[in-house]
Amino acid sequence: MTQNITRLFDFAYHQLANNPQDKCFNTKISNKYITTSTASYIEQANAVSRALLRLGIKPNDKIAVVTSTNRVEWHILDIAVLQIGAINVPLYPTISSKDYEYILNHSDAVLCFVSDEELAKKVSKIKENTQLKDIYSFDTVKNMSTWKSLLDLGKNNSNQEEVEKLKNNISPTQLATIIYTSGTTGTPKGVMLSHKNIVENTIISARALDFKPGNYKVLSYLPICHIFERFALYYYQYMGFEIYFAESIEKLGDNLKEVQPHFIPVVPRLLEKIYDKIVDKGSNLKGIKRLLFFWSLNLGKRYKPYNENNWWYHFQLKIAQQLVFSKWREAFGGNIKFLVSGSAPLQPLLIKVFTAAGIPIFEGYGMTETSPGISINDFRNQGFKIGTVGKILDDMEVKIAEDGEILVKGSNVMMGYYKNEALTKETIKNGYLHTGDIGELDSQGFLKITDRKKEMFKTSGGKYIAPAVLESKLKESRFIEQAMVIGESEKMPAAIIQPHFEFLIEWIKRKELKIDISSFQEIISNKKVIKRISKEIVFANDSFGNWEKIKDFELTPEIWSVENGLLTPTMKLKRKAISQKYKELHENIYKK
Repeated sequence: MTQNITRLFDFAYHQLANNPQDKCFNTKISNKYITTSTASYIEQANAVSRALLRLGIKPNDKIAVVTSTNRVEWHILDIAVLQIGAINVPLYPTISSKDYEYILNHSDAVLCFVSDEELAKKVSKIKENTQLKDIYSFDTVKNMSTWKSLLDLGKNNSNQEEVEKLKNNISPTQLATIIYTSGTTGTPKGVMLSHKNIVENTIISARALDFKPGNYKVLSYLPICHIFERFALYYYQYMGFEIYFAESIEKLGDNLKEVQPHFIPVVPRLLEKIYDKIVDKGSNLKGIKRLLFFWSLNLGKRYKPYNENNWWYHFQLKIAQQLVFSKWREAFGGNIKFLVSGSAPLQPLLIKVFTAAGIPIFEGYGMTETSPGISINDFRNQGFKIGTVGKILDDMEVKIAEDGEILVKGSNVMMGYYKNEALTKETIKNGYLHTGDIGELDSQGFLKITDRKKEMFKTSGGKYIAPAVLESKLKESRFIEQAMVIGESEKMPAAIIQPHFEFLIEWIKRKELKIDISSFQEIISNKKVIKRISKEIVFANDSFGNWEKIKDFELTPEIWSVENGLLTPTMKLKRKAISQKYKELHENIYKK
């Protein structure tokens, strides 16, 4: 089945030859899903390849692409670029014009494709400061080169032979894409991935996921510029699934009910928000319905796999699944087989509750530099263990260094960082990628991540603190949306916290407190609010040793977001930016 797939564009041609789909891609336009077949997908890709060659694009030229939402044009362009030996450079839509300028210059991009007018304006602002020859828009934008014009330019197939020749000469080890990491501390790094890196990881991961090729539906909504979603979309093409594009993250709930997908990848922040909304709704129920909701929720929190709980627990769980959790499954469309979570650590609480609800969550581990998969949980063969990121994927090697760092070797390890040989040599030593993550392998072969090496710090007492573990526990509270643990070289750890204002406002209303809920500053300054969040800190501290306990905290009135520079596009904390912004809060804690 896989013998002819060695380059990324081979996935589409493999589908055309073995399992062509009438509904390969599905895009919602004017309340109706418009389909693109496998044949049309490849036909348009060839037309764009021909057009790019007529524009003077040569092998190894870099083509940047940025889109506000996932859409079929991205995939058509991906094949078109890759099969003529050019390099796809995906960008996040949420980064600043300054970041666009840096990445476009650093990557040597000669063309940039954008999805819409807003992004066209953003990139146009800095075009003169780059070597871009032109900007093309998928949507029709005034005074902007259009996607349609490119398709028109490629209609004449007189140079298709040149496309075929270039395609046939592309080696699996050739550079396919440069993905710029979002960067939690500094300048984005350009990760160079070959066709082989991603293709082999996709095929290995397909063996680790409990799906057979067939008539399944999937919903694409995570940013495709991120390797997690991009890998997923190659996997879907390989498996012959019907791919539906979500209209936006805001309409995800509606799209889930319409499409009724069998599978979606998820990131922890999304699951946290879904869980918080479910619990908020449950809190507003009255009488027996409220009692049933929280009885079911508490059952979910006690979930253990492989029938480790007794028969009485499972008898109660069946009742909870019928009366309460069935509504959760309906909210996901009713057909979800399982979810795969990646990109950041996931609270074990969420895995327990959703899995108990009949929506299993398989947490995995990977990174851009590993194309992306390293390990994953799976129900088969006792391969599921809550609190771990699963067992190592086939054909790769993982070992733990003396200092606890996770080292990875395999065909999935990146070619290196673009224009940064020194950092490449520092990161890949003797064939092993130094992940920067601290972890351990247990006796059953499960991998557990304990923290980021660069994020760990020592208190003045010489004790090591792993902030990610503490932060994850704090965020289990419905009162806390974001938390950053601080205390390097200080006498004790503390936390800067962004409250979950949506829930907090509901709590204020229920308690009938006299607080101006239109002012976040007034909310966080209120003594009763501070006291309530302090209770949550005390509860979280029960899980940690005395040296790890959060001894003090400060609340922030701002919502931490990608837009204000406090979160990366993948929703990770920008620790340096948060520290700088809340320097005064840091000082307040340690001068007390």
